[in-house]
Amino acid sequence: MVFLLGGYALALAVLLVAQRFIRRPAPGSLREAGIEALALLASYAALTWLIGFRVLKLTRAEFGLPARGGHGVRGTVGFRGFGWGLLLGVIIAALAMLLAVPLGHAAWRTDGGTVPQWLGRVVLTGLVLLPAALAEELAFRGAPLLTLGKQFGRIPAILVLALLFGVAHLDNEAVTLLALGNIALAGVLLGVAFFTSGGLLTSTGLHFGWNLALAGLAAPVSGTTIPMPWLDYSAGGPRWLTGGVFGPEGGALASLCLLSGVFLALRRRRKESRA
Repeated sequence: MVFLLGGYALALAVLLVAQRFIRRPAPGSLREAGIEALALLASYAALTWLIGFRVLKLTRAEFGLPARGGHGVRGTVGFRGFGWGLLLGVIIAALAMLLAVPLGHAAWRTDGGTVPQWLGRVVLTGLVLLPAALAEELAFRGAPLLTLGKQFGRIPAILVLALLFGVAHLDNEAVTLLALGNIALAGVLLGVAFFTSGGLLTSTGLHFGWNLALAGLAAPVSGTTIPMPWLDYSAGGPRWLTGGVFGPEGGALASLCLLSGVFLALRRRRKESRA
C-alpha cells in the first residue's frame, strides 16, 4: 500500500512542479492524459528502482527483462512476450465488442471523418496508452507482485493485487459492480501474464493491447471516452451484457473474454514450465 499510494502521491508532486514549466492542457484532452501517464510512469519507475532493485534486491531477470546493456536471448523473449500479450489483448477486447453485435445489437457507424484521420488518432492514442499501461503494470504487478509472491505465494499475490487494481477504478465514470469485477479479473489475467516469459513486457503488451483495441474501435475505456474520427460505436444493451456507457469492461461478454484470456495465459505458462 505504501508503494501504491507513494507512487500516486509522487506523481501528483511531479504534476504540480510540471505546471510551472508547461502550458496547462485542456481538461479531458489526450495531452492532459499523456502528461498524467508520464508522471505516473516516472514515479512508479523511480519507486521500482529505489524499493524494488535497491532495497529488496529484485533482479531484472525476475521482471523478465534482459541484463543491463545486453539483449541476447532474454531480450528476444521479452519482446516476443510483449507481442504475444499485445495480440492477446487486442483479440479478446475486439471479441467482446464483436459478440455484442449479434447478442446486444451493438453497431459501428461512420461519423463523417476519414480513415487517415482515424489512423492518426489511433497512433496518437497509443502514444498515451502505452506509458499509462506500463505505469499501471509497475504499480500493480512489478515489485509488489514479486515481493508478495515470495512471501505468500503467487496465487494469493495475484488475487490481492487484482482486487486492489479493481478498487483503484472505483471512482471511474459510470462504474458498476460488474465493471469493478471485470477490472479485477483483468488484474488476474495481467498477473498470470506477468509470470509467463517476457514478464513485465508481456503484461504491459496485454494491458496496452486491450486498451488500444477498445479505444481504436471507438468504445469507452474503463468509463473514459476517447473521441475517434470516422468511427462511432453504439454498445446496444442490456448494459449488464455489453457494458453500456462504461465500455465493454462493464459487461458479461467481457467477463467471458477475460476468462478465456486467463485460460490462454495459464496454458502458455504451463507450456513454458514443461519446456
